[in-house]
Amino acid sequence: MKANKLLKSKKAVSPVIATVILVSVTIVVAVAVAYWMGGIAGLYTAFEKIEIMAASTVKDDSPAQFNITISVKNTGSADATITTVYINGKTLTEYSATTNMTADGLTIPAGQGGVIEVYIPTSELSSGTTTEIKLHSAAGMDYPKLITLP
Repeated sequence: MKANKLLKSKKAVSPVIATVILVSVTIVVAVAVAYWMGGIAGLYTAFEKIEIMAASTVKDDSPAQFNITISVKNTGSADATITTVYINGKTLTEYSATTNMTADGLTIPAGQGGVIEVYIPTSELSSGTTTEIKLHSAAGMDYPKLITLP
């Protein structure tokens, strides 16, 4: 009998307060999950996008070569690294050409630009030839540009 009286004297949380607590906890958990999912989605949606802003070429008679200057800008949300330059689908070494890039390539941070210079001996290509210069990135993307040699 004494135990029964003890149980009746205890007060419980009212249904209104329990509902408010339950709803507020649910909202906090939902907001936390939304921020967490947004962070994960941001990791997978970063991308590179190289735009070729300008390209020019000059014939230099002193070392007998074509100097090609390509201005690029990374308009994507991730850094881009240009690793290889192709001339008419062939590597630079097949044309005895060189570039100003390092062995690791040229990294262009998101939102910034860069300049790539390619030097092709005049013995490999002739003036008036339309030449395709293709920039290949570490992400596997190709960015072609047609240039007519002077």
